Amino acid sequence: MKDLEARLKKIENRNKKVETDKAWETSWTRRFLLILFTYLSIGFYLNAIAVPNAWLNAIVPAVGFLLSTLTLPYFKNLWSKYINKK
Repeated sequence: MKDLEARLKKIENRNKKVETDKAWETSWTRRFLLILFTYLSIGFYLNAIAVPNAWLNAIVPAVGFLLSTLTLPYFKNLWSKYINKK
């Protein structure tokens, strides 16, 4: 009986971790941080290679990333519905 309880507890802990990971993957906090890091890395790079208005130009890839994170769930649903029919 203890073995069964231990296995059940292990499964519950795994499910909790999976739920937390899924919540993180879809969270606005994660998206914001990725957009911020994208903006900063592109900004520093453009600044290092002396591109005029480097920080202004770094907005474009950051916004592109934001748009991709907002539209990917739509395309995932289409993929699930028409291509990966299970």
